[in-house]
Amino acid sequence: GHVIDRSGVYVDPAKVKAIKSWAAPMTPTEERKFLRLAGYYRRFIEGFSLISKPLTKLTQKNKKYEWGKEEEEAF
Repeated sequence: GHVIDRSGVYVDPAKVKAIKSWAAPMTPTEERKFLRLAGYYRRFIEGFSLISKPLTKLTQKNKKYEWGKEEEEAF
């Protein structure tokens, strides 16, 4: 999932493309899958925890899964 060269470590462009084309999650399980994938690259995403917070809230037990504007922007 990474590209390493003399300048440093980078995210593989193919992985970035895959994440960007990911369909919006429709269930908490799908949300968790997306967050695990995106979380793997968190070191390359400044403010990842703040950006992903609305999405993380959707994975909480006993909470209704409601996808709104805030979640869409975070996604």
